[in-house]
Amino acid sequence: MDANDNLGLIFTDALAEVIGTVTGVYLHNEPSEADACFDEITGVMRLCGKKGGVLFISANEPDIRVLCSLMTGLQEEEATKSDIEDALCEFVNMTAGSAKLRLSDPDYAFTLSSPFVIRGKDITITTKNKTPVLSGVLGNGEISVKLKFVG
Repeated sequence: MDANDNLGLIFTDALAEVIGTVTGVYLHNEPSEADACFDEITGVMRLCGKKGGVLFISANEPDIRVLCSLMTGLQEEEATKSDIEDALCEFVNMTAGSAKLRLSDPDYAFTLSSPFVIRGKDITITTKNKTPVLSGVLGNGEISVKLKFVG
């Protein structure tokens, strides 16, 4: 396993743990294409440091609505656009923080930006040839969440 595989596992495991802890929904790694596409709503955070990058967590709105409801105690139909976006930002924030704690390499001693949300399905990320792009899909047959780390 190379460093990028390990980094990808650290981020996907952190996301699965965060979602499980705050919602009670347990997701597992699902087979996916090498470069998973973004869904309707994407939480984003910049991780600044020697080996920093950008973390993206994406899902369709119904799935985020379910997770937001479980996280906040709101009924799904009561969750506003702002509630859903806040929940997704919190997933990004907690995932980045958990991954940061798991990374023992001092090169990954990054600082975290404030999370933000991008809406839309046609988001494309283009990088230089040797920029690592790690992606994974977590799901349970009913809910699916995608993670991408560009570093």
